[in-house]
Amino acid sequence: MRNRTFFWFVAPSIIAMFVFIALPIVSVCVQSLFIEKPRVMIEAESCGPFGCDKELRVDEAATLQAQREHPLGQFNGFGTYLDRNHLAFDELATRWHASATVGEFFRSMVLLPFYRALAFTLTYAFVVTPIVIGLGFLIALAVNTLPNLLKGPIIFTSLLPMIVTPLIGSLVLFWMIDANGVIGASLQWLFNDPNLSLKASIGFTWVTLLVYGIWQSTPFAFVVFYAGLQTLPQDTLESAMIDGASRWEQTRYVVIPHLMPLATFVALIQVMDNFRVFEPIVGFNAEASAISLSWLIFNDLQGRGVQLFGSAAATSVMTIIGVSLLLIPVLRRVWHDFSRKR
Repeated sequence: MRNRTFFWFVAPSIIAMFVFIALPIVSVCVQSLFIEKPRVMIEAESCGPFGCDKELRVDEAATLQAQREHPLGQFNGFGTYLDRNHLAFDELATRWHASATVGEFFRSMVLLPFYRALAFTLTYAFVVTPIVIGLGFLIALAVNTLPNLLKGPIIFTSLLPMIVTPLIGSLVLFWMIDANGVIGASLQWLFNDPNLSLKASIGFTWVTLLVYGIWQSTPFAFVVFYAGLQTLPQDTLESAMIDGASRWEQTRYVVIPHLMPLATFVALIQVMDNFRVFEPIVGFNAEASAISLSWLIFNDLQGRGVQLFGSAAATSVMTIIGVSLLLIPVLRRVWHDFSRKR
């Protein structure tokens, strides 16, 4: 393909990536350096039957005019990244000197909103991702050995979690673990404790969110691995069988190496998705027990009085950085495999 033809072939993709990916990221980075300008307050006098009182009120017209003149807000530099709702280095230093042990410091550290969200986000990503990959691989192996008559219905059933909208799926499970739900009532009967509630415990809430994440993401890994098994070289597998390799040895030395590029792809997608966990927290109404970085962004933007665009942008930038850092090992493996094939 000639250079000019290749350029016009990839130009639409490059333009789309620039408009819909690069520009929004740059915009978010710029917005993270600004904070909302304070509202213009005026002193107003309100009179009643018992006299007059002076009170401060928001001058809506002046506030709107100031926002129009400075749409980005007031420049704050990296101050937003360092405030109490984000990295909070000053407060961390104070808590470090006040803590008697490292464990006590970390317990006080996760009380800060950003580190609390980061703790759950990392836990969710590092627990759900490997389990999804392993479980999806095992399901694909099991389905691949079934008779053709059973494969269709089982594959359809396995894909149901993927078909259901994440928010709806989390709401269904939320109702099931309720005290009047199937799971909640069954656990109360099993442990003979009418006051047992999965929603009241932080640990149970985390486990429920992790279980939901595994249930919702495993079908994707299953589909990818099952498709990969259809391309498995049968001559290599038959040679291993002739040489006396057991089922485990065939899986270890033939199947797994063949599917490793797909495992890398699934890990890449799952890390990005799991680090942006949001729907289960909203569906389970679990903000009191677990919050994520995406939930912090949503909380800043939902507009309780003032929409904190600068705070949301700063959290978004740190989320992008966090995803990039987690993807480095996966991308290094992809680059290593690509270089070895060349």
